[in-house]
Amino acid sequence: MTFTAIRFDVAADEAERWSDALLDAGALSVDAGDPREGTAEESPVWGEPGISPEWWAITRLTALYRNDDDAALAIEHAAASVGAVIPPFERYDVADRDWVRETQAQFTPIRIRDDFWIVPSWCTPPRPAARNLVLDPGLAFGTGTHPTTRLCLAWLVAHVGGSSSMLDYGCGSGILAIAGALLGAPRVDGVDIDPQAIVASSANAEANAVSARFLHVDALGPIRYSIVVANILANPLRVLAPVLADRTENGGRVALAGILDRQADDVMDAYAPWFAMTRWRDEDGWVLLAGVRRAAER
Repeated sequence: MTFTAIRFDVAADEAERWSDALLDAGALSVDAGDPREGTAEESPVWGEPGISPEWWAITRLTALYRNDDDAALAIEHAAASVGAVIPPFERYDVADRDWVRETQAQFTPIRIRDDFWIVPSWCTPPRPAARNLVLDPGLAFGTGTHPTTRLCLAWLVAHVGGSSSMLDYGCGSGILAIAGALLGAPRVDGVDIDPQAIVASSANAEANAVSARFLHVDALGPIRYSIVVANILANPLRVLAPVLADRTENGGRVALAGILDRQADDVMDAYAPWFAMTRWRDEDGWVLLAGVRRAAER
């Protein structure tokens, strides 16, 4: 049997509304993915030469339909439902396949260092005696495959100790918070604005048998931490500078990711009033910024 798929990019904060509208219009399924998995030339929205999009602000939706006629009507009905114009989209045929197996094949164990691995729940750990963070990739961001996540994990390996308290601000899948707990931090909290992220993080922490607390950002009390990590986006990070400064102990450390190389200086400037900032490491055009909290002036 052959199906028809429609694929297009939308603003990340509109993805849920579009997904619901597509399902209401008859989609068999809707996949919300990361446009960074492809190239700019593959994207119907960002395919113009010379455009460098902020990929984290974009979600790629792929909706599956039984036939071409259903797909043709669906995009029109979905756009009307969300009150938007029909976006540029790609329509293509999809053969019936083992979708679960193919999805799982996209994720393989990731080496952070020889004794620390990120392992999908269906894979056998390459080194059973190592620290193996078992993760079930799902609705929340953070699987260890993107450079920003790998940079954060490498930074945590280098800085988390047995006396560290840690806050993962924008926890997504909980991967960074769980890593901190596995590395020995006795107190780890993760916060997010997305309820699904709280659910996914809590489930992943339970699967790894670690003690980590996950809650909505508004539910976090007046607590300060020796380590604060935020893998978000450059613009939100700039706005959050005073918030994250208030969450960091004097002499504590902050690690910021989700920042393109060209954005690094602006983010560093935003944190300079509270932190001594450095460029810690970069990978594939992404930068991790690290800082040490100065004592508050009296």
